[in-house]
Amino acid sequence: QAQLVESGGGLVQAGDSLRLSCTASGWTDSPLHMAWFRQAPGQEREFVAVISRNGGTTYYGDSVKGRFTISRDNAKNTAYLQMNNLQPEDTAVYYCAASEGRLLGPDYEYPYWGQGTQVTVTS
Repeated sequence: QAQLVESGGGLVQAGDSLRLSCTASGWTDSPLHMAWFRQAPGQEREFVAVISRNGGTTYYGDSVKGRFTISRDNAKNTAYLQMNNLQPEDTAVYYCAASEGRLLGPDYEYPYWGQGTQVTVTS
């Protein structure tokens, strides 16, 4: 069964960095587009970043451009989110998602989701 498992969240101070990982298992065909979303308490889920199957194309949400970098290692079936210069407004549960559809599809087009990892940034 297809499964995504995130890791790497934690409690950091403003200006610090974290790297999240998302390992996929259970697929027998080509790697999927992989994305990161986040959801803060009381807020809607927000798009963070997405990377294409071969890693050649990436897109970012406006709030993280220039600070976050998405990458992937298909040999390890793992996607990463390097988060630099974290700010308190980045505090959220971060979810990894995978899709066989459009690269920039909305969250409801992603059929595969991880359990989420908490990132908390203090000022």
